[in-house]
Amino acid sequence: FTQPDKPVGRKRIITPPAVKVCAEKHGLSVYQPEKMRDGTAYAVLKELKPDLIVVVAYGKILPKEILESAPLGCINIHGSLLPKLRGAAPIQWSVINGDEYSGVTSMMMNEGLDTGDMLVERRVKIDFNETSGELYDRLSFVGAEVLEETLKKLEDGTLERTPQNDEESTYAPLLSKEISNINWNDTALSVYNKIRGLNPWPVAITYIDGVKYKIFESEYVENINGNPGEIVENKKQLVVACGDGNGVSLKVLQPDGKKQMDIVAFLSGNKLEKGKIIG
Repeated sequence: FTQPDKPVGRKRIITPPAVKVCAEKHGLSVYQPEKMRDGTAYAVLKELKPDLIVVVAYGKILPKEILESAPLGCINIHGSLLPKLRGAAPIQWSVINGDEYSGVTSMMMNEGLDTGDMLVERRVKIDFNETSGELYDRLSFVGAEVLEETLKKLEDGTLERTPQNDEESTYAPLLSKEISNINWNDTALSVYNKIRGLNPWPVAITYIDGVKYKIFESEYVENINGNPGEIVENKKQLVVACGDGNGVSLKVLQPDGKKQMDIVAFLSGNKLEKGKIIG
């Protein structure tokens, strides 16, 4: 089961999910229900009679009848150390929040949002320079290992269930373009983490002379003398001051309507005055 084919890119070309492409390559049947609560998916599952259902980044809420349709239940692979960061974008928010660790947890699904009993957990240290896209790729392999361990323990009868402590839970809402704008009054570390966490989507943005710039990469810089949003270095690097006396050096950006470029190439064709306030 995977999401329906969707339009992708500026030309809105109808494109199948990667899961579908991989499954068909291996000769597997693929089901792409538009809705999970109209009985269509449940009818298919009744016919398939699965022993166990495994859910990984599916993006749809499963109704109670589906959760109870397999004798061994439904297991979800979630990209956080539960009960922290329940919700749709745990990996991205772990980077945005500046967390030291992320990880993967397998859990028994119930009708709540990532509230079921925990099964197997694997902790992963987040690199200070890592983007959420890079962490996502790393955790995909960890998730496969966690799933394999979970299924082996389920098979040999050693799988233990640990209830979550709801009082320790936090939420990781779906990302949107509305949160992309950089607030240069924030601390430099917050700005730096936001740039990392919103890469590859929706990407952090700022404005210079009314032009929108996407910021893909930056570097944290300490002890900057400047007002929030002020360009304090404009030669071989573009350093912008933040609200706490530190700043960020912008490394890779993309002016609206143009190609992504590194800062050396950008500065060679764009003269930004030192002291200019951006944002």
